[in-house]
Amino acid sequence: MRKSGILLPVSSIPSKYGIGTFSKQAYAFIDSLEKAGQSYWQILPLGPTGYGDSPYQSFSTFAGNPYYIDLETLIEDGYLTEEDCDACDFGDNDVYVDYEKIYLSRFKVLKKAFLNSHIEEEEDFRTYVEENCYWLDDYALYMAVKNSFDGKSWIEWDEDIKLRKPEAMQHCKEEYAEEIMFYQFQQYLFEKQWSALKAYANGKKIEIIGDIPIYVAFDSADTWANPELFQLDETLTPVAVAGCPPDAFSATGQLWGNPLYRWDYHKETDYAWWIKRIAYCYKLYDVVRIDHFRGFDEYYSIPYADETAEFGHWEKGPGYDLFKTLKAKLGNIAVIAEDLGYLTKSVIRLVKKTGYPGMKILQFAFDSREESDYLPHNYGANSIVYTGTHDNDTTVGWYKQLNRQDKALAKKYLDIRSNKDVEWEFIRAALASVSDTCIIPMQDYLGLGSEARTNVPSTLGTNWKWRMVSGQFTDELAERICEMTKLYGRMPK
Repeated sequence: MRKSGILLPVSSIPSKYGIGTFSKQAYAFIDSLEKAGQSYWQILPLGPTGYGDSPYQSFSTFAGNPYYIDLETLIEDGYLTEEDCDACDFGDNDVYVDYEKIYLSRFKVLKKAFLNSHIEEEEDFRTYVEENCYWLDDYALYMAVKNSFDGKSWIEWDEDIKLRKPEAMQHCKEEYAEEIMFYQFQQYLFEKQWSALKAYANGKKIEIIGDIPIYVAFDSADTWANPELFQLDETLTPVAVAGCPPDAFSATGQLWGNPLYRWDYHKETDYAWWIKRIAYCYKLYDVVRIDHFRGFDEYYSIPYADETAEFGHWEKGPGYDLFKTLKAKLGNIAVIAEDLGYLTKSVIRLVKKTGYPGMKILQFAFDSREESDYLPHNYGANSIVYTGTHDNDTTVGWYKQLNRQDKALAKKYLDIRSNKDVEWEFIRAALASVSDTCIIPMQDYLGLGSEARTNVPSTLGTNWKWRMVSGQFTDELAERICEMTKLYGRMPK
């Protein structure tokens, strides 16, 4: 069945208090998706973010980002007052998130909500903590201990707690009991608010496409609690780390720095950690996009001390064995394989064998030097087409910077006769393609330029900040999207 949707990070929703949240504006966005005839809302990873504010470097692969907890709902619940929230400085720019101000204010006001809540008396809270103990215990303890070490990575903690010695673990659980419960409280609120929002979307026949990174951060509860899963030496320092070789995005490659998996160990355990991780994703999302799918076929291994990704090498990943196990344990789950970049024959075979749809990006199509697999006439139906992803410039920004030959090809291919509203010609091509699913970033529907770009890979400082302004997604725009969605046979049945 042909469907379409919109890509918009939760952080980009025009909520009150500095960053997008699970707010009434998020519910309004879902209403607009319904008016626009959409079947999907695609978001970025929901995990708590640290240095660089990247959702792809999270303190936990299971936990949710406390920034997304809606403070207005906490006011309605009696945990906070408007004065409590107004007393904090969350930044005053509606278009960009000020992460430093959010960090300095958010936890302060959430702590106040926690102290006012008497949450330990609520049965629903106690049940949540019990049901999620397999990841929540480690995460809450990790964050409490991390705070006691002024935010340092676990590798810099005192030896006894770094190595999780039983006496040290017990001491910290007692010493930081209130702080541990504070982090459990955050996750309880996150789950409660997100579940309600997702149920609202599903009630309107809109499914959530979630995004999970293939790797976890080194500075995370996952690595601290499960060092045996990763390629670490006897001092728990990574032997090698993840990244990408030099490509069009970066001349020196991308040095992500995540620890690499010990795939032999995962196989011995019948991929138990992966089963838990993926199963948990389907509590949060309806469809899961797995980032950097190529890494399951072959992964790029960079020596730990290297400062760039230039001198890494490829190693064999688990291949189809992992997905065969996932299907046996979890059934026929809905997955999108992020299969972008240079693809070897073996990774193409892996994607085909899994049956998962791969991704097609229109911005990659118009290379005047060669025929591209990303030109719509080369697509198969089992694919997801995007004008661009969170790692690309907006279509307007990208088109402005195209060289003369590539722009001439795009104009000829799409029959572009004017530079006015040029983004709609790319949107039309994506919607008209044979791909079963079409996802368009919200910035493209709004016709925004490079100032609205979500992320520039391998850079720090300006990423993950863009926000939609209240009132931008108008009823008129929803109607225009709906008309085109209907025209190309992508309306929900």
